[in-house]
Amino acid sequence: MSSAGVIPGMITCIFSGSVAAFGLYLLSLCAQRAPDRRSSFFAVAQLTFPRAAIFFDAAIATKCFGVSISYLIIIKSLMPSVVASLYHDLTSPDTNPPDWALSGRNWITIFMLVLVPLAFLRHLDSLRHTSYIAMFSVVYLVIIVITCYFDPLEGTTPAGEIHLIHFTPSFVSTFPVQVFAFTCSQNLFPIFNEITTNSQKRMNIVIGSSIGSAILTYEVIAVFGYLTFGSNVGANIIAMYPSTSLFIAVGQLAIVVLILFSYPLQVHPCRNCLDKVFYAATPIKHTSGGDAEDEEVVDDHAGAEMTLFKHTVLTTAIIASGFLVAYFVDDLQMVLSFVGSTGSTTISFILPGLFFWKLSRDDPSVSRTLNRGALALAFYGSCIFVFCLSFNIYQVVKPPTATGDVMH
Repeated sequence: MSSAGVIPGMITCIFSGSVAAFGLYLLSLCAQRAPDRRSSFFAVAQLTFPRAAIFFDAAIATKCFGVSISYLIIIKSLMPSVVASLYHDLTSPDTNPPDWALSGRNWITIFMLVLVPLAFLRHLDSLRHTSYIAMFSVVYLVIIVITCYFDPLEGTTPAGEIHLIHFTPSFVSTFPVQVFAFTCSQNLFPIFNEITTNSQKRMNIVIGSSIGSAILTYEVIAVFGYLTFGSNVGANIIAMYPSTSLFIAVGQLAIVVLILFSYPLQVHPCRNCLDKVFYAATPIKHTSGGDAEDEEVVDDHAGAEMTLFKHTVLTTAIIASGFLVAYFVDDLQMVLSFVGSTGSTTISFILPGLFFWKLSRDDPSVSRTLNRGALALAFYGSCIFVFCLSFNIYQVVKPPTATGDVMH
């Protein structure tokens, strides 16, 4: 909102969420055509672009793996300041925490004791209890932003200029943040497989409530955060508030908890995609008609439950390698920006559009408008892909020098 004003900021957020919801809707329609309770990107790719199925899953696995590492790095960077704030608020401003508690590496090592068991769970439904805790963290952040708008804390950064419409050059870098903020397509198929009633009506409710609540949350935090700080607002809203009160310190801890319990939600689809990538199966043929030329190759492994051994090996490899990278590397911003601009765009827009277009182009029961809309979504995703990738390359060639540039 600081880069475009309140009105454009709200409109682009709603637009990005609506486009993401359309992509999820197309994926749910594709899931209906996959083997019962065994839908996946791999299964749908086998029905549409079987030769490219392994590459799609490799791209999704890479994206999820990169995001999981970013979560660990964020935890490593946040925990020292959270500990210092809590320590000062609960004791005295002159009392400092022990040195070991100010090491981010120590904290991600400790948190792995919690994350490892969660990451080994086979089904997303098993993560529902930790998701409740994560949702509480979101609600707590919303309360902080609203409360501090009506009753500013002492030491809060003075508000800058506030505009209803005011486009700035930084809008070019902030728009992709909104686009990627709704990336959740990697978990659509597992939810479709596990939900008790996976009718299209039920899936529409799931998609609508998920994206709708996300839009509402983003809008509330963005509006009240921008009205509080104006043009002086930073990229990390929780860091803008002075951590001199227990109220804010607990909020910072809540963000860590939110990120902590989001980690398994990236490991789960990453493991499932790697299972397909490393599976050396002999394809079996199913005929779509009576003629030999109508035969399609479909992998029977597309949605099968992986063995305990493979589940253990893949999960261990993902966790161990991700932990090592996060332990020794402090900044993966540029790498993750490339992963986000390519992987997130591919699974959120390009693949849903192409998959449904291919499945429905010869189906008379599907309206031509919906089929063309799917193709338009794939085209939109391709444009975002090229735009974001070009922008990232430009930043590598000509790094930003201004201290106020937005990090994404």
